Amino acid sequence: MKRDIQHVPYGYEPPAAERKGTLVFYDSFEHITDLELEQAARTATERKFTKLVLYPLHEETVRRMSKEPVSAFYKREDRLHEWKREQGRPFITVESLEGKRKKYTPLDSALRHISEVYPSPYFLYLTPNTANQFASYASFEEWIVKLRLILSEAPANVHPRLEKFRHRWDIAGEEKSV
Repeated sequence: MKRDIQHVPYGYEPPAAERKGTLVFYDSFEHITDLELEQAARTATERKFTKLVLYPLHEETVRRMSKEPVSAFYKREDRLHEWKREQGRPFITVESLEGKRKKYTPLDSALRHISEVYPSPYFLYLTPNTANQFASYASFEEWIVKLRLILSEAPANVHPRLEKFRHRWDIAGEEKSV
């Protein structure tokens, strides 16, 4: 096995990584427009995230979370892949875990998968409605200390647990650093 020896001056420290962390857009993407996707990509760029992960939900997951009808998973996923190609940004990824599972995936399982695959720290980009649903889950308090939330817009009404952890989330248009 060949060894590559590198010589560096005494006291040299490699420059700190300018980009860090993962922004995960967790949604069904049924009603998300291209402008909203662009806002998420702009937020990831402004806050210097390493990755923007678009995480589309399977029909069964959406059915259990909100009871609203959605189009087939592959149609929504294809739309996201097409949008990603149009953008030409290499840091955008479309996560396909739910497409592989082909069934209901609890949010806990999705977050565990994300924490195993992508670099930390973790930020969830959510619509206000999805954020309120997340706050209603029993495991919310366990996860909110491990990640932060970025809401796409200011919520009209806030779940009590979401209000309790107000210091762990902010709105996409506000200026904050990672």
